[in-house]
Amino acid sequence: MGPLLALTSAVFYGIVDFTGGLLSRRAHFAAVTFLGQIGGLLLATAAALLLPADSVRPVDLLWGALSGVGSGAAMHFLNRGLSHGAMSVVVPVSAVTGVGLSVVCGVLLGDRPTAVAWLGIVLSAPALWMVCGGGKDDGGGVPDGLLASAGIALQYIALAQADASSGLWPVAAGRVAAVLVLLPSAARHRRRLRLPPVRAVQAVLVGAGAALALILYLLAAQRQLLAVAVVLASLYPALPVILGLALLHERLSPRQVMGLLGAGIATVLLSLG
Repeated sequence: MGPLLALTSAVFYGIVDFTGGLLSRRAHFAAVTFLGQIGGLLLATAAALLLPADSVRPVDLLWGALSGVGSGAAMHFLNRGLSHGAMSVVVPVSAVTGVGLSVVCGVLLGDRPTAVAWLGIVLSAPALWMVCGGGKDDGGGVPDGLLASAGIALQYIALAQADASSGLWPVAAGRVAAVLVLLPSAARHRRRLRLPPVRAVQAVLVGAGAALALILYLLAAQRQLLAVAVVLASLYPALPVILGLALLHERLSPRQVMGLLGAGIATVLLSLG
């Protein structure tokens, strides 16, 4: 069940990154990011209320809030990068480094992946790197992708520390923290926050989708090793790359084909491990 939840999280993240990237090219990225976190807060709070928790400890809310700090930073830099960089570069770059940081921290915290899982972990990083074309950056999106990766790692690692008895309240606490982290950027670009109603609703829905993906990741992390859950959830770049190729006519290189195949093999190994 854990691998399926993590992979479903990856699918939602892939859709969110693709739609959020497109929206960030039509509206200011700060507005898309801030309104998205509002949408995530609404969905996470509703989900937490619908799924009662056994015991919500302050420490679990603090872990959730720290995760939200990572989420806010990650989405800020990711949407900024997607607003001017190629989708098939920015998203995988953020995922590759985020996977590496998360796996290392997971092992330091006590994870002991099996040999098969380790093979999948080792294969995933070069596979995702090849998906993004080896870091070739024609639009200037790699720096933002790298900055987003640190936030992604913090988001995954901190949220996994929350006890399962706290239910989904750590995710809701994280959305509050993300909104607060993004307030300075929103204040600087307050005129940009006035989006047409359709664009505003789209941004809110994108953020709600991201919160749903994070909820699925949390449920996956509670059922398996942190390192495995992170890597499986971080396979999301394959979807926006494919959608970017199909709908945005971004070119697919032989290296990217090999990367996508490697990501598929890594998924199988991690699921078996």
